[in-house]
Amino acid sequence: MTALAEVVAAMEPWLGHHQAADPGPARFDDVVGDADRRFVLEAVREGYLMHYGRPQAYEGMEPDLQLLAGDALYALGLARLSDRGDLDAVAELSDLITLTARAHAEGTPERAEALWRATSEALSERGGAGALATWRDLHATPTS
Repeated sequence: MTALAEVVAAMEPWLGHHQAADPGPARFDDVVGDADRRFVLEAVREGYLMHYGRPQAYEGMEPDLQLLAGDALYALGLARLSDRGDLDAVAELSDLITLTARAHAEGTPERAEALWRATSEALSERGGAGALATWRDLHATPTS
């Protein structure tokens, strides 16, 4: 079962009747080896898409329900990390959620994808700078 399918199963009692027939492939299986972190990335990404795009695993929700479902998916992911004591990953994903919201609020949603790449790398076995460092790089002013 893919991490995305696990997320859908975890949300079954609340959102089961809105499940897409085929949610498609998982997005982070080739990037992150740790199963819990993959689950969390899928949950938070699906939550993000509920807020700012078109969710991959769900369909047919009215806008208010979709927004609330996005929040529930954020909470599902962060709770799993918190239960396991993975506070560094909680902090990274909290930065990601905050900064992607800010990118959309500032009218620069393309920056959100760079933040997603940075977070998935930061949570992978090879590691990476993360969303906050990437945000700072995106906003750095060139020096002459």
